[in-house]
Amino acid sequence: MSLAVKLWHENRDLALASLNNPFVQGLRDGSLDRRRFAYYVGQDAFFLRAFARAYVIAGAKAPEWEDFIRLHELAAGVFGELKLHAKYAESWGVDLVHVKAAPATRRYTDFVMATAWGFDAAMTVTALTPCMRLYAWLGRELAKTEPPAHLYSDWIHTYSGEEIDGLACQLEGLVDKYAADTPQIRTIYRYAMECERDFFQAAFTSIPG
Repeated sequence: MSLAVKLWHENRDLALASLNNPFVQGLRDGSLDRRRFAYYVGQDAFFLRAFARAYVIAGAKAPEWEDFIRLHELAAGVFGELKLHAKYAESWGVDLVHVKAAPATRRYTDFVMATAWGFDAAMTVTALTPCMRLYAWLGRELAKTEPPAHLYSDWIHTYSGEEIDGLACQLEGLVDKYAADTPQIRTIYRYAMECERDFFQAAFTSIPG
């Protein structure tokens, strides 16, 4: 079993916690309050900008030229996600330019950027991988029930697709190539998964029920 696969399986409890979060379950059937999703779009756009920067920093530290290129291509994949967010923002009047990061968002972005600036490429790709793998997995889990079209169908379609899974696999390949199975690597991976869980929870509790 590869290291990336091992880390994913070891943190399945946190993946399930995200899947079972009421925010994600609301995406499944379209019942999520639009105000909660609008809040999420702004916060996630803020996070994704940090995510893209971390890819570029990791690329600069990558030992091999081909991985420098790959990490910049992965950053370009983030731009595709941001286009989806811009589509929602335009339709729903969400300001993506002047987003104020909530505590859960800031916790996550601070962790990603501190890891990117302070450690090597191995640590950074380990910190970034949980987001990509979790979203690919969530998308496919939500798509399994084949829900009728609703407000969030585009979100499910995007994250259940081959493109996102392919990006996750590329990132996991870099984890397997550069990272060693150490307590620090395990801690970084799990912390990122905890940040994901808390990010969804913050999005759900942002608007009183």
